[in-house]
Amino acid sequence: MRLRKKPWIEEAMQDLKGEYVLMHDLENYKGRWQELFPGKRLCLEIGCGKGRFIIGMAELHPEKAFIGVETQHDIAYYPGKTAKENKMDNIKVICANAEHMEDWFEPGEIKELYLNFSDPWPKARHAKRRLTHRNFLAKYQRLLGKGGHLRFKTDNRALFDFSVEEFKEFGLEIIALSYDLHNSDYDNEVQTEYERKFSSLGTPINFCEVVF
Repeated sequence: MRLRKKPWIEEAMQDLKGEYVLMHDLENYKGRWQELFPGKRLCLEIGCGKGRFIIGMAELHPEKAFIGVETQHDIAYYPGKTAKENKMDNIKVICANAEHMEDWFEPGEIKELYLNFSDPWPKARHAKRRLTHRNFLAKYQRLLGKGGHLRFKTDNRALFDFSVEEFKEFGLEIIALSYDLHNSDYDNEVQTEYERKFSSLGTPINFCEVVF
């Protein structure tokens, strides 16, 4: 469901643009992210929502830098606002469509990629839109380079099964897999907004980590 546009968002975003929320001339950052985050390992979350995950991860891992991608202004505002209020120096939010991410990063510039509760696109004819489709995996491979990690979480079992098969067909090394994350040895990450909701309802969370 699409959120109703909040008229005050555009004005509020002016205080965040360029510092915590990046929206324009994103190609100018390509190959220069270490200037923003000297010495930090660069991590990317596609579809960061209101930012509970990347904010929490940035707090837990000051040695890493976290970049969240979110298309909707109304939502991208929230992680940017939280990062500013807490004066966090290891987080940025890109408000743009992730389809263009290869214009923003040099090959191998990203070291860790997170896909949390992505749109399942359940109809077969929309399979290529799934963020774990092999066409996207090819993009991630270029961004991450050899040895880069992708971590994937979803409550949707059909999407998870599809994704695991795509990972295998693409030749990725699966180093962690669980059909019930919160009752496994891998339950050591920050939960997203959706994850907390689904878990509270007793829905098992599927998790997989692969290496390129």
